[in-house]
Amino acid sequence: MAEKIRFNGLSFVFDLGDFAVEAKKFTLDITDNTTQAKRKGRPDGVLIGDVEASGTITVDRTGLKAFSDAAAKAGSFQEIPTFDINSHAQAGNDEFKVEVFGCKVKLSKLLDVDTSSTDETEFELPFVVTSPDFVKIDGTPYNRIIENEK
Repeated sequence: MAEKIRFNGLSFVFDLGDFAVEAKKFTLDITDNTTQAKRKGRPDGVLIGDVEASGTITVDRTGLKAFSDAAAKAGSFQEIPTFDINSHAQAGNDEFKVEVFGCKVKLSKLLDVDTSSTDETEFELPFVVTSPDFVKIDGTPYNRIIENEK
């Protein structure tokens, strides 16, 4: 029996819009406020809730320089335009793809220096998802897009 190949961090490739950035670490968190409906204090159906997503891109100095260059071109870090993030991984015959739309990046933890460490300095760039296209997982939207939103 052939050994099954599993995903790990080395399996993933990230495309950050027009940025030629290699992420050291990437996180994406989705908050889905879907809840149960109640009638007379008892569960009675589902109420589709609002959604939001955010994450963090961790980069080295080269990655931060790419964002610095984009900020200089835009006029400031706050004016960097939104971009889409496409991440995909391949493990044997299995492929995993996550698309994130309309990411607005911010800066956080600009300096976190440990003078006794020999580890490479990393920079965290948190982002929020701003597009109604939101997130797709393996090509399937996370949430239903309401037609009059587009």
